[in-house]
Amino acid sequence: MRCTPMQLTDTHCHLDYHKFNVDRAEVLQRAADAGVMRMLVPGLHHRSSADAVHLAESNPRVYAAVGFHPTDMKEFTPRTFEKVKDLARHPKVVAIGEIGLDYYWVKDAEERAIQRERLLEQLALAKEVNKPVVLHMREENDAWFGEASTHLLEILREWQSSLQGNLKENPGVLHSFNGTLETAQQALSLNFYIGITGPVTYPNAEKKREVVQQLPLDRILIETDAPFLTPVPHRGKRNEPAYIRHIADKIAEIHSKSPAEIADQTAQNAARLFAWGD
Repeated sequence: MRCTPMQLTDTHCHLDYHKFNVDRAEVLQRAADAGVMRMLVPGLHHRSSADAVHLAESNPRVYAAVGFHPTDMKEFTPRTFEKVKDLARHPKVVAIGEIGLDYYWVKDAEERAIQRERLLEQLALAKEVNKPVVLHMREENDAWFGEASTHLLEILREWQSSLQGNLKENPGVLHSFNGTLETAQQALSLNFYIGITGPVTYPNAEKKREVVQQLPLDRILIETDAPFLTPVPHRGKRNEPAYIRHIADKIAEIHSKSPAEIADQTAQNAARLFAWGD
């Protein structure tokens, strides 16, 4: 009897990144062979957002998000934002992102304030086009909690309260979550999903696994963040969507479920949030 392969999703992979220029077609084929049915490529600014849309147009398994990453604020101008606004209405764009706050690379208080202003503008765009958001949050010194968490939750709380319908129930995801359980619970109370990436597989990541163990399975998404954050057993190599299986396997171990159950649940979660093809 032939076994049906698991159907996986990778809800965050930077396939437009230059590290994939030499073998992008092969990477996509390996993902398909591994059972990855859907991949989301987020934009970092207007050019990478356009590249993400182009990839989505050229492959039925690929979808795009568009936006300005908080460390790319120098790219944000009225003209470039208009370009992203136009892209946001494309039928294969399913989210606004990668947007958010980054206090790791950005230390200056004025520059951090600009991040918050630009985040508000992009959240307004998400509300306008009725699409969820993919959120980046990184604390100074990679702390588990700090001003980035506090500021982001304050902004999201007010934004989510202004939403209606499905977007209010499924407003977005905290990508590659690296915060405390309390921060995750506050995000969950606002109906956000929590994205889990390769570090959950690292030997020294017991604290992260303890947080994941407390998360409800119907609010978890799995992400590679390729080409970054490569999971064990491929750590040290370039990451790619085919490796998403290892993240699903680790979450299955943490929650005492089968990998197939985690693959199915996270695929359902992604479909609920991003409405692939709908």
